[in-house]
Amino acid sequence: METVSVLPELTIEPTEIKLMSGSEALMRSLVAEKVDTIFGYPGGAIMPVYDALYDFQDQINHILVRHEQGAGHAAQGYARMQGRAGVCLVTSGPGATNLVTAIADALIDSTPLVCIVGQVGKKLLGTDAFQEADVMGVTMPITKWNYQITSADEVPEIMAKAFYIAQSGRPGPVLIDMTKSAQLELMTQPFVYERCQTIISYRPRLTPKQDQVEAAAKLINEAKRPYIFAGHGVQLAKAEEELLAFAEKTGIPVATTLLGQSTIPTNHPNYVGWLGMHGNYGPNVLTDQADVIIAIGMRFDDRVTGDASKYIRQAKVIHVEIDPAEIDKIIKAHAPIVGDAREVLKALLPLVKENDHTVWRNEFRKYDVIENENITAPELSGDTEKIKMAEVIDLLSRKTNGNAVLVTDVGQHQMMASRYYQFRQKNSLVTSGGMGTMGFALPAAFGAQVAAPDRQVVAIIGDGCFQMTLQELGTIVQNEQPVKAIILNNNFLGMVRQWQQLFHSRRYSFVELQNPDFVTIAKGFGMAGHTCNERETLSDSLDQMLAFDGPYLLEVIVEKEENVFPMVPAGASVSQIRLK
Repeated sequence: METVSVLPELTIEPTEIKLMSGSEALMRSLVAEKVDTIFGYPGGAIMPVYDALYDFQDQINHILVRHEQGAGHAAQGYARMQGRAGVCLVTSGPGATNLVTAIADALIDSTPLVCIVGQVGKKLLGTDAFQEADVMGVTMPITKWNYQITSADEVPEIMAKAFYIAQSGRPGPVLIDMTKSAQLELMTQPFVYERCQTIISYRPRLTPKQDQVEAAAKLINEAKRPYIFAGHGVQLAKAEEELLAFAEKTGIPVATTLLGQSTIPTNHPNYVGWLGMHGNYGPNVLTDQADVIIAIGMRFDDRVTGDASKYIRQAKVIHVEIDPAEIDKIIKAHAPIVGDAREVLKALLPLVKENDHTVWRNEFRKYDVIENENITAPELSGDTEKIKMAEVIDLLSRKTNGNAVLVTDVGQHQMMASRYYQFRQKNSLVTSGGMGTMGFALPAAFGAQVAAPDRQVVAIIGDGCFQMTLQELGTIVQNEQPVKAIILNNNFLGMVRQWQQLFHSRRYSFVELQNPDFVTIAKGFGMAGHTCNERETLSDSLDQMLAFDGPYLLEVIVEKEENVFPMVPAGASVSQIRLK
């Protein structure tokens, strides 16, 4: 190495600047973002990144899943419990396309993900090389932002943008497609990482406009029958305490959407139930009697509104949303407020008057199963030979005191779990809402358990859903995650069968399942478990599962043709229920 002459009598050696590869730059970027866990599956086009990851094992925990879709759902479960982006790492081609379902699920449920996928080398792009897929084109409609890295020098800036976009404003998934050549080549400049704080073309509004807040406060103060709809945005904004303070000061009843559940304890006097097609009867019926609706962090999806043209036409609507695209999209807002739910509630609180809407809240109590003997809950009657799904959830709720994290799959068991589990802690429900993705629960449950190791995580899964991602039992066992999984087995695709019964003249087209021995499969993976067939042994079975030190699978054989209906007054028929 040449020396540099400074003075005739003095020479010094130049400082050698070590340039790093794109793969190492990626790892250092993740460390800078305080990423402690990655869910992934290696392959050819992402192998240089995995080679770099080998040297970062003391800083980043990599969890090897059994399928890339499992990586995406696990990252979702992690993100929902942590409140920050989950990270998944997969290879090109089928590795990336296997991730697509989880990405789409994350977008519609506003879950922050950073998905890093491998890609063929830059010179091979567009040549139909081995395991090449147009991942950018495929994922453009289902990501908040995507970008293809073709140079190692791009890594720090692009990764900083990825985390900022995924986690700011309305959260969502971001995909980074990284060519193998960019992973291998050296940067041409020293690695410098600066966390992104703003992007010129992307400026989400957190603080609401004062005139919007004042207009909403005026409507609230003048209302006779105000009604709060609390959605997932309350949880995303970590606004549970602000929601409670607002509801308690104003005395307004609070109902939640599916993803809004656990934002307010179910035993709180202001809580009146769950909205929507399979929700509680009272909250749906009395929607038509409210004069002011305060919708916070919810988007009026069709499972809540039904025919939107006939929905809450009598009420003035205050719509609190961080995403301006949701304002007036489905329901016209008389007083829109664009902003973070927590900031909006903090701004509203000093402007609203103390009030007592006890008489109005008591209208909801007339439909309360626990308080009113005239309300029937057939799901809890115990009048069938087989156990009913609701019985399992109700008993689980009591045994865990409503403090577990429930991770549910999709279908009848999801609806029963949402209705009968009495949530006492915030951030206690993880489920696939907008996409309704079968197979979500098992990988999402171990992702949630990794993020919240001190909480009891219980996955509620249907027999059909379980068979879509059951391979992730291996991930749970290998990583020693104490997830408890309950399969409610009715040998049917239950929700589809229910709709075929109600709307297709009982023409049961391909919905009956011939299931394997689930417990034997679990034991093949090294996971303990047993089957419960009898109502008399259900309590002991749940005790055994909850007390077990490690992962456990409990299969409960349930009533074969059980349906999910809203709770109805005694004597009312299903035909009298207006399904929302």
